[in-house]
Amino acid sequence: MHGTLAHLEHTDFPAINRHALEILQVNLGYLCNLSCTHCHVNAGPKRTELMAKATVDLVLDFIKKENIHTLDLTGGAPEMNPHFNYLVTKARAMDVTVIDRCNLVILEEPGFEEMAEFLTANKVVVTASLPCYLEDNVDKQRGKGTFNASLSALKKLNSLGFGQADSPLQLNLVFNPQGINLPPEQKALEKIYKEHLQANYGIVFNKLFALTNLPIQRFGNMLISKGLFNDYMQLLKDNYRQENLSGVMCRNTLSVDWQGFVYDCDFNQMLQLPLGANPASKTHLSELINTSSLLDSPITVRQHCYGCTAGQGSSCGGALD
Repeated sequence: MHGTLAHLEHTDFPAINRHALEILQVNLGYLCNLSCTHCHVNAGPKRTELMAKATVDLVLDFIKKENIHTLDLTGGAPEMNPHFNYLVTKARAMDVTVIDRCNLVILEEPGFEEMAEFLTANKVVVTASLPCYLEDNVDKQRGKGTFNASLSALKKLNSLGFGQADSPLQLNLVFNPQGINLPPEQKALEKIYKEHLQANYGIVFNKLFALTNLPIQRFGNMLISKGLFNDYMQLLKDNYRQENLSGVMCRNTLSVDWQGFVYDCDFNQMLQLPLGANPASKTHLSELINTSSLLDSPITVRQHCYGCTAGQGSSCGGALD
């Protein structure tokens, strides 16, 4: 059994059920140009898992059937999937909001020079990872030179209208803390980010999302190797807030992996925890197309769920309070 899964197997986290489905979060594959220390996916340049076009078409069929209003694309680097442009174009033609969870550096890589213009033309919401506004911290988490590459990509996006006050093009940034810490208060941190990036680099953006690192995959294994796993879990549990339960992302979001299997959230996907409504085995998206609504069905929970409910809460859209 994978180290982090063994540590998370039993739970005293409260039982929760689904609300109406609104968001489909799709992992297009684990291939990535970076290998970040906080990555809960273990993505990297040597990964080969990529969603096939037949599965992409299945995603589009499901969006149409369920009248999904938001398609949230993640990876790895989702842009590295050869069918990324096709999926985005088809979804936008259905008037679906498309979010690209972009690591920014990909926009500077050979072969992706036109990606920023493609995102502009299709009015894609760019939610970009910038785990800190300081060069040393970013390079420590993501690799040497990534901070400057990220700045270059942000300036390119700004020049195309992303993040500008008078533009409909949305640019959001994502913060992840280092070490065994919860994120600082989101609004205060957003103010610091905006002031620092604008004053020093002339960069603007719309919102900052402060995300808690969950103790799974690469980050979880790092905690285990350093003997910090139990300390971090205790930190999450000590800061549990019941009022965050109503806003956790698994309530209205369905997660799809690169093969088309579905999960209650992206984190459960990484732990291969089956959809709560079918705990005996994994459920494929093709099965859901011919079934009734998931409304009120149970959500699979484990100890890592405390990460989404600790402190100010954490979801794909940042803090919950």
